[in-house]
Amino acid sequence: MNLAIDELTAPALADEGVCSLENYLAMPDHSMDGRIAQARAKLGATTVVLGHHYQRDEVVRFADFMGDSYRLSQNAAATGAKYIVFCGVHFMAESADVLGRDGQQVILPDLNAGCSMADMAEISQVEDCWEALERAGLADETIPVTYINSTAAIKAFCGERGGLVCTSSSARAAMEWAFARGRRVLFLPDQHLGRNTGYAMGIPLHEMAVWDPWALQGGQSKEMLAASRVLLWKGHCSVHQRFLPGHVDQVRAKYPGIQVIVHPECRFEVCQKADALGSTERLIALVEQAPAGTMFAVGTEIHLVNRMAKRFAAQDKRIITLDDTGCLCTTMYRITPQHLAWALENLVEGQVVNRIQVRAEVKRWARVALDRMLELR
Repeated sequence: MNLAIDELTAPALADEGVCSLENYLAMPDHSMDGRIAQARAKLGATTVVLGHHYQRDEVVRFADFMGDSYRLSQNAAATGAKYIVFCGVHFMAESADVLGRDGQQVILPDLNAGCSMADMAEISQVEDCWEALERAGLADETIPVTYINSTAAIKAFCGERGGLVCTSSSARAAMEWAFARGRRVLFLPDQHLGRNTGYAMGIPLHEMAVWDPWALQGGQSKEMLAASRVLLWKGHCSVHQRFLPGHVDQVRAKYPGIQVIVHPECRFEVCQKADALGSTERLIALVEQAPAGTMFAVGTEIHLVNRMAKRFAAQDKRIITLDDTGCLCTTMYRITPQHLAWALENLVEGQVVNRIQVRAEVKRWARVALDRMLELR
């Protein structure tokens, strides 16, 4: 059977399909290489494999496209493939389903590959927040903006209420768009991206309140809500939050002249100490554009950092992680070569497993929010 999973459906157990997943998980990684290659050859153009930058090397090397979540969804929608195998996390697969063409089916090799940040903003909690704004008479002047690292339900919520989606690179443009239509922005679900973006736009910290979904009235009084220009949801990326200001101080002391570049999902204090901020694509571009001999400490997920280090070593550019204890996206890491082989070989047998399918009404409003983002470009 196909698994239809959306934001209003409880997670289901993976369908064992024609081939049992347990049999695959008992086998070593390297034993999957030939089987994945054979399955890819049999499926041909009917199937496209997407690999996010944070995915492990053993999996991402089989991807037809590698990049961030939004670009990957666009890549897949532009192909003639019927099946999209997304080696990423759940919200990414949802976005691919929202942006995909009619007839395309999205598969997530492991349903346990979620996103802690996306999980920090549940639709019922966001609706409670909005009701509080309505009671305070503030909803009409508030525009909701959600980071693409959110569930389809949150994207639909924003679309239905005049808001939009943003990526890390378009967050400023999205907030400017929102401020042209309202006095206040409700920014979901990453407080750090919202705070760093708002501050760069000249909004002082005291005008950016934090809504805590676990506190009464979000931990805010009516007066504090009314005084806010940006209402930040209390959410964060478990990887990027691990970077601390002390890490910046340590690498600068150890490597004089080093360039510190970090993702804007990092804490405000870290971003203020960094030389530059950027999305995953922007971080790569900063290194590409740098002269030979430059050394970088990069504050983002360790798989991407290691991949950059290998790629740019030949250009005499040295890349290290900002925190040498290693910041691993554990949920992204759950997709293994075994999961990928299992999903592909089931497709060869005509069986679709772990299909991610967003309900029609949610998909419609989520697409509205995503289409508004396209107006920014």
